Amino acid sequence: MNILVRIALGGLLIAAIGAGGYWLGTQKSPASTTTASADSSQRKVLYYRNPMGLPDISPVPKKDSMGMDYVAVYAGDETASSSAVSIGSDKVQQLGVQSEAAALRQLDRMLRVTGRIEIDERRTYTVAPKFGGWVERLHVNTTGQAVRKGQALFDVYSPELVSAQREQTLAKQGLAALKDADDEAKHGMQQLADAGTARLRNWDITDARVNDNRITFHAPFTGIVLEKKAVQGMRFMPGEMLYQIADLSTVWVIGEVPEQDIGQIALGSRAQVTVDAYPERDFAGKVDFIYPTLNSATRTLLVRMEVSNPKGLLKPAMFANAQIAAGTNNKVLAVPASAVIDSGTRQVVLVRLSEGRFEPRTVTLGSRSDDYVEVLSGVAAGEQVVTSANFLIDAESNLKAALGGMKAADASACGSGFNPACRTEVRPASVGHQAQGVLEAFNGDGTVSITHEPIESLDWPGMTMDFALANPALVADIRPGSAIQFEIVERGEGEWVITGMNAAQQESNHAEHRH
Repeated sequence: MNILVRIALGGLLIAAIGAGGYWLGTQKSPASTTTASADSSQRKVLYYRNPMGLPDISPVPKKDSMGMDYVAVYAGDETASSSAVSIGSDKVQQLGVQSEAAALRQLDRMLRVTGRIEIDERRTYTVAPKFGGWVERLHVNTTGQAVRKGQALFDVYSPELVSAQREQTLAKQGLAALKDADDEAKHGMQQLADAGTARLRNWDITDARVNDNRITFHAPFTGIVLEKKAVQGMRFMPGEMLYQIADLSTVWVIGEVPEQDIGQIALGSRAQVTVDAYPERDFAGKVDFIYPTLNSATRTLLVRMEVSNPKGLLKPAMFANAQIAAGTNNKVLAVPASAVIDSGTRQVVLVRLSEGRFEPRTVTLGSRSDDYVEVLSGVAAGEQVVTSANFLIDAESNLKAALGGMKAADASACGSGFNPACRTEVRPASVGHQAQGVLEAFNGDGTVSITHEPIESLDWPGMTMDFALANPALVADIRPGSAIQFEIVERGEGEWVITGMNAAQQESNHAEHRH
């Protein structure tokens, strides 16, 4: 009995010691327990990511296929946990990653338009005598002939002109004979002489050369004879056009500017003109007139450019290509155009945080030039953005998982499901699917036609389909008929976009070459 009592007392003593130890343990660090509970309750969960690092997130807690809980990503931790992409330095070197700093630049965009060369209407002249007569002799008798200012064009005979000249001559002789007469007689003769001079001046022949009752007409300026109606021996009526001469040392280029680009054109903008006849030469000019009406059929506006043509290489009616400077003098924050990954619904750039660490940023873009694009938000001046191999980084580092984290962060403000305030339905991030096939053709709408093998992850049989491209650079070095490996994601309901592509045949050819 004593033994049983001792055993019971020992058990009670052990239980008491254990309970006391548990109480002491719970009371030992109350601050840490309170802090942990407060931290988990105050911090906002943005989304839950796959515990194995796969490109899969969820707006609500869930388990993966192995039964592991998805890891919560809190506000403030999303950059470190999902947005930042880490790649080994050796892989960065193999991919040939290059970057450039976002900086203030003046965007000089060249707007390309087509047009035609026309004669400067301000440099044309028509030779049309103001009196009737006959063409006695032609000094310039072919169309297209070049003439110099003051060069003789043709000789004419006109009875009216001869009479007027004789009257003027007789009046001058009479005025000389009446030098000793009274003032009234002199005044009358002077009026007669002045009337004859005024008559000749009204016919524009005061400077014409009279020789044996013939008048010689001269070229008003240097140019080309565009039209010649004068024929030797013909009679002409007052005002009839006999010659049309144009000065082609300066010509017009009439360009057609699309409606959406009208706001970028300004008077005085510099222009460079090229023609197919002289592809190696550029002709400088400037915009000197913007026509006030729009062509309703083509939805284009005519713009007139004045171009110097001292050697006469530019011929009227030629087709021309013009590049018009459409930029402004203000400097804006800009990044290289090659740094932008355009998915169709958003524009993203990769910011180089440190060696081997990159962060995708959603950016808002503004005006563009040929090489740079303005960034309104998303990137600060001085930050390095990836300009090459950004799509290879996407393929090598599951960048879609990071982008999915950004989508989830944006969706956390709206909540899961359909939210009328956001006017959208929050969907889980798209997952890429790998496939193989043959690039058949480039379509006119910017898509590509691919005959692919069965895609097991989508349960698709082999077929020929058209896919959109996340960026045209994906197919820059791939020709139709090449065997390819590619990756697709679902951008929208039933809308599949290619985010990565490489020519599988090239790799096999290199392998055969090595063997």
